[in-house]
Amino acid sequence: MPTLLVLIVGYLLSQFYRSFLAVIAPELGRDVGLDAAWLGLVSAAFFAAFAAVQIPVGASLDRFGARRTVALPMLLAALGAGVFAWAREPWVSVAGMALIGFGCAPIYMGSLFVIGRTTTPHRFALWSSAIVGIGSLGNLAAATPMAAAAQAFGWRTTMLAIAAATLVSAALVFVVVRDPPPLIEKHAETGRRPSLVDVLAIRELWPLFPIALTSYPIVVAVRGLWVGPYFSDVHGLGPIERGNAVSVMVFAMIAGAFVYGPLDRWLGTRKWVVVGGTLATIAALGALALAPTMPVGEASLAFGAIGGLGMTYGVLMAHTRAFLPAALLGRGLTLMNMALIGGAAILQPLSGVFVKRMLAAGVAPANAHGTLYGAFAVALAATLAVYLLAKDARPR
Repeated sequence: MPTLLVLIVGYLLSQFYRSFLAVIAPELGRDVGLDAAWLGLVSAAFFAAFAAVQIPVGASLDRFGARRTVALPMLLAALGAGVFAWAREPWVSVAGMALIGFGCAPIYMGSLFVIGRTTTPHRFALWSSAIVGIGSLGNLAAATPMAAAAQAFGWRTTMLAIAAATLVSAALVFVVVRDPPPLIEKHAETGRRPSLVDVLAIRELWPLFPIALTSYPIVVAVRGLWVGPYFSDVHGLGPIERGNAVSVMVFAMIAGAFVYGPLDRWLGTRKWVVVGGTLATIAALGALALAPTMPVGEASLAFGAIGGLGMTYGVLMAHTRAFLPAALLGRGLTLMNMALIGGAAILQPLSGVFVKRMLAAGVAPANAHGTLYGAFAVALAATLAVYLLAKDARPR
């Protein structure tokens, strides 16, 4: 329990880092010169760096365990937060977020590795979703509390405080975490140690990758990049009001993560839990696309639906876990996480350029946001069609 507790604290910080930009986006535009395209690039830097190291993170988990794999890179996250706090040019903000992404990359995977090795597979969705739900309190801290702190102390001072908290968290992981016993397993046919090639050879995983590239990435893009500017551009809300509106989505994401956790066991299916949640998310995106100027209350509920119903992350990871042998657990889970996070790294700069070009062409901000959410809905629907071909993995 202490091991999971300190890993979850680290994951709280990881969730904060992937979400705080939306709340202070206008201030970053004023102080650092970040327009929509730069904002997308800064946000994407976190996810690109995060995704880029997932494969070595998986190999490290399988070989060295969670303690060293998580604690040492977290020092980079603390450094990156300090760099971001002192940024005066957009490229410095990009560099800071990239360092943060590198440092946060092993945290959630370390948690999944521990529960994957110490709990039964049929409880994996429950535990992985619970970790996401508790960790999403960091997402909540990146809404109204971040806005209030930035308004009271300035966003730079607030980021320096978060950097200090990250250093403390890294130290706790190094001191407290206890790894499961090492597991060495040779490939049954070749006698060699399993590798990433063996993960890619598992055909049951193939239909899961496309939806991983859009489902969670779209939720992250909306929460981390666009929901704040939407309420600023379309409804003219100030920092605290923006934070309050964003909090609806955050609370929904937390609730969604917890609700999804036991659903696969209650309903006896993982595939159709993901399908149902994805269809509901498409509907919410479609509502914003068709009525982007809806009142603040209704818009907050629509974003809440996207956040809560779109939190199929834990169930997708459990669907993946069901097809992985023990010796491939680290590599397999991190490969799927690379798709989930890599999709965000691709989607965010593309969406930033997309919105910037629409605004430059004279499209009204409300219509630009509506078109973006419509594009998200179409992309999600296309990958859902592929996912329908996936083999279900019923909890046993």
